[in-house]
Amino acid sequence: MTSAADGPRRELFLRDGLEAADVVRAHREALRVLRESIESAQVDAYSDIAWPREVAPAYEQVLSMAAEVAQGVRPAKGDPGIGIDVDVRDDTQFDVLLALAPYTIHAEAWRQSREIFSAGDTGTALWIAVTSEQEARLMSRLHALGVPQAPFTTEPRRGRSLFARSTRRQIA
Repeated sequence: MTSAADGPRRELFLRDGLEAADVVRAHREALRVLRESIESAQVDAYSDIAWPREVAPAYEQVLSMAAEVAQGVRPAKGDPGIGIDVDVRDDTQFDVLLALAPYTIHAEAWRQSREIFSAGDTGTALWIAVTSEQEARLMSRLHALGVPQAPFTTEPRRGRSLFARSTRRQIA
């Protein structure tokens, strides 16, 4: 049996010109809609800007998560602030991902060895792969929040490249 989370996916990219608050909403609502599909996720504990005050508790939590993982799992020379695993089934960890994704240098989520969410460049780059049902839910949620009708486009921004995008092509 195939669930709606396993159907064909369409790639969407955050478009230019959105207000900062709408960028944050787009990241968070995309994650909420994709949550049922996500099998693994990671976030980096770095940003190119100061973490906003409202996400400070999530930042402290991700540092704690990184410290737990670093004990015996990562190489001694590895950076524990990069690629911190997030269990999206755990509400507390999912809330950390929701809070930090719009501001981090990189966050990603995967399903069946395929990337379905990639955020980076401190909120300026967002790529998602959604089913038609997820896309409809996402657009409805964003519209209800007052985000413009077309916060996403099917074309990547010119001059911007997501590192993960080239990786996705190799995996697909």
